[in-house]
Amino acid sequence: MNETELVALCLKGHEGGFTGLYNKYARTIYNSICRIVSHTAEAEDILQESFYHAFKDIHRLQQASSFGAWVKRIALNRSITHLRKQRISFSDADLVGIADEAHYDEDADRLADRKVEEVRQAIDQLPTGYKTILSLYVFEEMRHEEIASLLGISHSTVRTQYHRAKKKVIQSLEKNMLL
Repeated sequence: MNETELVALCLKGHEGGFTGLYNKYARTIYNSICRIVSHTAEAEDILQESFYHAFKDIHRLQQASSFGAWVKRIALNRSITHLRKQRISFSDADLVGIADEAHYDEDADRLADRKVEEVRQAIDQLPTGYKTILSLYVFEEMRHEEIASLLGISHSTVRTQYHRAKKKVIQSLEKNMLL
């Protein structure tokens, strides 16, 4: 079933619609949440809350074909709210290219996995504000203006923190001699 049909089932109260939409989007949205909050238990709670609120208010959805984007926005907003409750500051906290191989090379694959892990660790070591902005920009492909609106900060703060975050990741990778 496509997204529009699943939403129609939800509007009629059929459990299959809810299950179908959850199965279709839960993993992607969970990964998005994990890029913002660090703990898996918190991410799981936010995921459940996001789908609960989306299903509760599904009658407000204007286009049935946009459910995925809508529930993702709910999840991102709930993730940011969670960080705010923890008093994470987004203001002025001052705190890879891998070539495509024509043939499978196990050693190159292990090296690539190590590089990916090093990049992930470098991002995880960023202060939460930097990590959130970098994740929203790089992984969620949000524009600086959207991030500023979502976080309630200025566009220039987003730009500054994004560039600082990127610089810190590069410095970390250079320190580990990956760049």
